[in-house]
Amino acid sequence: MESKYLGKTVQQPIDELDTFEAPEGVTTVTMTSDELTSSCPITGQPDFYNVSIEYAPKELCIESKSLKLFLWGFRDKAMFAEKIAAVICDRVVQDISPRRCRVMTFQKARGGIEIESVAEFPRATD
Repeated sequence: MESKYLGKTVQQPIDELDTFEAPEGVTTVTMTSDELTSSCPITGQPDFYNVSIEYAPKELCIESKSLKLFLWGFRDKAMFAEKIAAVICDRVVQDISPRRCRVMTFQKARGGIEIESVAEFPRATD
């Protein structure tokens, strides 16, 4: 399986995640970044985040450069913190079909309020 992005020059964000075969015996992968930004859909002011993506691979893992390029795309999107967590979780599930996935976003304080949002797969049923 050849990488679409690793080792190649990419000058724009991407909308997909590159993958590789999950090594045997790996039960959980956690990827974190403090380089996630977006803008408030009401005020247009920038919002800054830490994000943690934890998943249990079935057959595929996420290639880290593609994750960085994917997260870069949020910079130009006006989106609430809660939606960002859901969008990232949905993308992970779509691209690697993990056994489970948990995405946590931590919006840094603006107006004295921090926001932590969690999106999970499989989704809890009511």
